[in-house]
Amino acid sequence: MLDVNIVGSGPNGLAAAVVFARAGLSVRVTERAETAGGGLRTEQLTLPGYRHDSCSAVHPAALASPFFRAFELTARVPFVVPDVSYAHPLGGGRAAIAYRDLDRTAEGLGRGGQAWARLFQPLVTRLEGIVSFTGNQLLRWPDDPLAVLRYGADVLELGTALGRARLRGADAAALFAGVAAHVAGRQPSLAAAGAGLLLAAHAHAGGWGYPLEGSQAIADALVDDLTAHGGSLLLGTEVHSIGELEPARVTMLDTSPAFLASFASRSLPVRYRRALEGYRYGSGVAKVDFALSGPVPWANPEVALAPTVHLGGSRAEVAAAEREVSRGRVGEHPFVLVTQPSVLDDSRAPAGHHVLWAYTHVPRGSNTDMTDAVVRRIEGVAPGFRDTILASASLTAQGMAEHDPNFVGGDILGGEVTVRQLVRRPVVSRRPWQTPVPGLYLCSASTPPGPAVHGMNGWYAATLALRDEFGITVPPSLAP
Repeated sequence: MLDVNIVGSGPNGLAAAVVFARAGLSVRVTERAETAGGGLRTEQLTLPGYRHDSCSAVHPAALASPFFRAFELTARVPFVVPDVSYAHPLGGGRAAIAYRDLDRTAEGLGRGGQAWARLFQPLVTRLEGIVSFTGNQLLRWPDDPLAVLRYGADVLELGTALGRARLRGADAAALFAGVAAHVAGRQPSLAAAGAGLLLAAHAHAGGWGYPLEGSQAIADALVDDLTAHGGSLLLGTEVHSIGELEPARVTMLDTSPAFLASFASRSLPVRYRRALEGYRYGSGVAKVDFALSGPVPWANPEVALAPTVHLGGSRAEVAAAEREVSRGRVGEHPFVLVTQPSVLDDSRAPAGHHVLWAYTHVPRGSNTDMTDAVVRRIEGVAPGFRDTILASASLTAQGMAEHDPNFVGGDILGGEVTVRQLVRRPVVSRRPWQTPVPGLYLCSASTPPGPAVHGMNGWYAATLALRDEFGITVPPSLAP
């Protein structure tokens, strides 16, 4: 009999597995795909020699995560942190640029620069206290109340119409709208403002880090540590119910609440099962990967220095694009998030060539192929881009769900990101990782502290199970 079964090898499932194995327990991770990692996979999607991240590519949360700091991730995986965190082309050769250097960013934003610096300097200075709060349950007292109060006040301002007065400059307003649009949904909103503030603060603090050779390197480091401490990984094996697994004292699911509801349907109390069935998923994403014969011919050459680029035009245009998606429509001028990792990492493509990853928000479950819309968006600020395309691979929102069932309807964030659902994730509880079924836990992005590659969901679920199921009150060391 095993001590622990884990279903799903995404970053949280692997983080939990490492914790259990380090505690001296027998652990087996079962994964449906042929490769471990979930959203961390790096794959050959277009042509031989071109390596694309299947979901996540940039990892500011991994660099700031208490779990990955304890795991000493950067000692195991080489990261590159660029001088330019992200860029937002505005047409006519103009672009707003978010440098890691906050002062340099402010200088380039014209009349909105001083407001940008005043907004972010206090957040950058006290970012650790904010991360400590947002990276935990929201139902707890913060370690740095003043930092959280400042962050909360900024969220309330920028998450409402008041934010228009805070960032008046067109360049600054567009730059923030683009980073806030990492969370799908209407703008302004409290959830988008909260995510945007945190991401932009990371951009000016520890930076937006990229693991060399792709996100798969993070998954591989976790798997290597798991197996080095006696754990095992079973790939290419799909399970539907607990009876298909070897008996274990603890079963942990790095899956969606929908999977949990089906997996343990006969054992779950009616009220809890209804809560899972009522859990809300967010908009889907449609993704396109490109193999390119050369660098993207951006009209503004500084954009070529930014491995992440937001394409959406002005603040009003970004808001209009996201509003269309929230109404269940695929807009003609979508917001597009672009990552060009090969500007930092020449292992991603043959010499002189590049890979480019792009996604846009679409209604959940959409089967619309967004390749042409994405190409038009890029071509509008990089004339000649179309001529650099050697091959492309497209996944609709429904295709994303088929590729990874945790992406319900193409939602890559593990559920709708709203203030209400950050507390109710997937239920309102001080122990939301623990289900009513003895020994059964949920540790995916559908639990606190929510989405991003930080491993904290798995860490919290595992340490809770260690204490309650095994009587281990002191978590193990994660150092190499």
